Amino acid sequence: MYKGLVVAREALADDDHFSRGCPSCHKGDEKASDKDQAHRGLVKRPSDDPAVCGECHEEIAETYAKALHFTVAGLKNGVMGRFSASEKKRFQEAVFEPSCRKCHASCGDCHVKGPLLDNVTTGLIRGHAFVRKDESKTCAFCHGGRVHPEFTGSYGVIPDVHHKKGMTCMDCHKMEEMHGDGNAYATWKERKIRPSCASCHPPGEEKSDKAREAHAKHQGILTCSACHALSTYRNCRNCHLGKGSESEAGFILGRSPRNKDLVTTLRLIPAVRDTFAAVGIRMENYDALPNYWDTVPHCTCKLTERTGNCQMCHLVKMGFLKKSDLPEGGSKANEGLIYAPRPIKE
Repeated sequence: MYKGLVVAREALADDDHFSRGCPSCHKGDEKASDKDQAHRGLVKRPSDDPAVCGECHEEIAETYAKALHFTVAGLKNGVMGRFSASEKKRFQEAVFEPSCRKCHASCGDCHVKGPLLDNVTTGLIRGHAFVRKDESKTCAFCHGGRVHPEFTGSYGVIPDVHHKKGMTCMDCHKMEEMHGDGNAYATWKERKIRPSCASCHPPGEEKSDKAREAHAKHQGILTCSACHALSTYRNCRNCHLGKGSESEAGFILGRSPRNKDLVTTLRLIPAVRDTFAAVGIRMENYDALPNYWDTVPHCTCKLTERTGNCQMCHLVKMGFLKKSDLPEGGSKANEGLIYAPRPIKE
């Protein structure tokens, strides 16, 4: 049986997955001694079909087939509200399937080999051994544009307080969130299982009266990140199909597009009006959705400019979205996110 030079010998000896032999997943001809003959009919990425892993991990594979990491439905539904009915069909065929769908994560992308993005990959995580988790080689490769650099401090200079304490992605994002719960969600906001600051920091159990009072006063009005996110996280601009994009550091506060009664951190993720013009999509309902979306930057800090001084929000209005900040030619829906905090009475 041809085993391939990239597979570590210790992986073959120590990993139970190899007890069935490579062809059980990758097919090919295990009786051949010639490489080309052995690779005939080879399936390079067998876990693109969750059913392959489901032969042994039936329950996980069943839920993962509907998980957002596999369906990438969030990418599709995040922009579909801008399209007419005919444009939705065109987007599905010309953009989503040949392009966006490539970002889906198979089981192997997290447990064997780094994800494949534009034909670039970090390669085997550990000589083809099946690993339970290795966030720096899996999570960071897909979420390395914003999340991981913010978390580790390589983008905003100061690491997230949780990273400094030695925490990793899976300390907050649990296995059930990654594998799915059997329900097909349109966006991550619909998921019942997702991180919550209150899980580790219950309201009312603060160590100081000042913190307890501040949290009680702002509960239901502000998100945690509105006060505890550092003032340097990445925002994207000029998202044109085939022309790339630009990014810049920033800090934005405004109304949540999903709950106008809640003030939160926003991230500029602009699908500009001609983003999909090259494939004949004009985005006829472009103004139905804003260019800013609620976000939880992974640059949390206990003390920020806003936690120590109420006037930074109520007088200086630091970071609050203003009409003059809105991108030129942007969606009309952006104006609905502008929020001006009221002055504090002396």
